[in-house]
Amino acid sequence: MNQTAIFWPVIAQAILTFIAYGVMYSRRMQAVKSGTADVRAFKRRNAEPEASATAANNILNQFELPVLFYVVCLSLYVTNGASYVALLLAWLFVASRYLHAYVHMTSNRLLHRRPTFMIGFVAVVMMWLWFSLHLLAVV
Repeated sequence: MNQTAIFWPVIAQAILTFIAYGVMYSRRMQAVKSGTADVRAFKRRNAEPEASATAANNILNQFELPVLFYVVCLSLYVTNGASYVALLLAWLFVASRYLHAYVHMTSNRLLHRRPTFMIGFVAVVMMWLWFSLHLLAVV
């Protein structure tokens, strides 16, 4: 397998982060233009309108669990451990993050958001286990 293939899910995850920034920016601009928020409302998170706050919170989420994803992908690449299994888990993680972000920035229903988070969580844990097994095989 071409080891660089592991970077396509990484790129897709980065794109999701950029999308979340775009959604937040758009919602903040709409809030200011409509008069539902003053620019100063964005100084403190507790004063931000709910629509843009959910996008801002989603951006924070993109720098939590995905950090472990980025590190394991780089680690797999550096150690020549990017396999079809790792790639499948990486794409599963990214798909779950897109679903999680969609739910978070639309309905924000925990009933739907939690399962999408758990799928991604399990996928990244499995990637770390796969990486650990790869390291044991290399030694």
